Amino acid sequence: MSRRFAFLQPICFGVFAGLVFGVLACGRPAAFPAGTAAPASPLPPPAAAAATAAAAAPASMAVHGSTGAGERALSAEGSIVATASFRFELPAGWRREQPSSGMRLAQAVVPGESGPGELAVFHFGAGQGGGVESNFERWLGQVEQAKGAVPERGDFAVNGFKASWIDARGTLLPSNMGSGPTTPQPGFRLLGAVVEGEGGPLFFKVTGPEATLAKEREAFFGLLRGVRRP
Repeated sequence: MSRRFAFLQPICFGVFAGLVFGVLACGRPAAFPAGTAAPASPLPPPAAAAATAAAAAPASMAVHGSTGAGERALSAEGSIVATASFRFELPAGWRREQPSSGMRLAQAVVPGESGPGELAVFHFGAGQGGGVESNFERWLGQVEQAKGAVPERGDFAVNGFKASWIDARGTLLPSNMGSGPTTPQPGFRLLGAVVEGEGGPLFFKVTGPEATLAKEREAFFGLLRGVRRP
């Protein structure tokens, strides 16, 4: 019996020593090789990060219109659409309404006996939203013009801004972006403009029956000429 006990004694001691070392090691911070930083804290889930960012935003940002990187309207009502950096006034008779998309800065109904039109205004911030030509190309892709038809276009300076506009007629096609008609609309018209200035361009797009927009075309240009700083 004494020989058997003597044989087991080193084994028991080794097991006991291993347990003691393990307990002590659990209380120590993890060690990392020299020159290696400890891993950073995990990033919060996207929803938590968004909530944190929203909570940290200044109260003045809790306004109306676009939820993108662009400025937002200081008020959701009235004919004057204003942000911290620019303003413009809707033509008489154009009825402002709640934007149907969070991407829109403002939206309005254009009245007409042949049917109403719609104004949509966008602002995405400096360097965002694309240039004049890329937006004109995209807008023209939404209108099937008569064979050989050439859209009117031009530009002018106003109050420190440059307004580039386009006027196209034809069949307004269904949009794949969740807005616009669900079926082709013949006899329609599109008036679009990109107003460039400090803080990023403003995008104006009006669509509606040709007869309606023919009467409101000059009112549209009046809106563009009214864009200014606050």
